Amino acid sequence: MPTSSHLSLTPRKQPRQKRALVTVNAIFEATIQVLVSDGPRRLTTTRVADRAGVSVGSMYQYFPHKQALFYALNERYLVRLAEKIEAACEAQHGAAIEKMVDSLVMTYWCAKTERPEVTRALYQSVAELDNQPLITAFAKRIDIATATMLKSASNASFTNLPIVTLTLLSTIFGTVRSVFERELPSDKGDAICKQLAVMCIAYLNIVE
Repeated sequence: MPTSSHLSLTPRKQPRQKRALVTVNAIFEATIQVLVSDGPRRLTTTRVADRAGVSVGSMYQYFPHKQALFYALNERYLVRLAEKIEAACEAQHGAAIEKMVDSLVMTYWCAKTERPEVTRALYQSVAELDNQPLITAFAKRIDIATATMLKSASNASFTNLPIVTLTLLSTIFGTVRSVFERELPSDKGDAICKQLAVMCIAYLNIVE
C-alpha cells in the first residue's frame, strides 16, 4: 500500500477521453522541454502550462504540483522502457546468450540515447523525489523478462538464475547511467556500449 507521501504524488485524475489524453501528452512533452531548457529547479507548473498551451487550472486537474508531475513523467518513461525490454527479451527466447545480450544491451542503450537530453533531464528530476515505488515496479518487470529469456538459452544454463539476472542487469544499467553522468560524447558512449556487450557475454559464458 502506498504511503501518504506516495499518495501525494499520484495524479488527481487519470485521462480517459481522447481530448484529455492529448492534453496530458502535451503537458508531458512541455515538461520535458522546460526540464531540458531550464532544469528541474527553475521548472514551474505555470511555465509548463504556458509551453503546453493549457490553462494552469487544467493542469491542476491532473497534477497538483511539480513533484507529482515529475513522478508521473518518470512513471510513463519507465513503463515504456519496461515494455521495450520485455519485447526484446521475448523475441530472443531460445536464442544463444550472445544474441540475447546484444539485444538486451542495444535495446536499453537505444532507448536511453533516442533523446539523450531527455534521459539527462529525467535523471535530474528525481534527485529530490522518492520514486522508489516506480523503480521497484520497473525492476520486477525486467527481472522476470530477463530471467525468462536466459532460462530459455540454447547454449547455457544457470544454477542461480536470479543472481545472474540481477548481476547482468545491474552491470548494464549502471554502466549506461555512468555514461550519462559523465556526459561522455556519443562516440565514446557507443564504444562503451559495444564493450559492455562483450563483458556481459564473457560473464555469462563463465558463470554457473
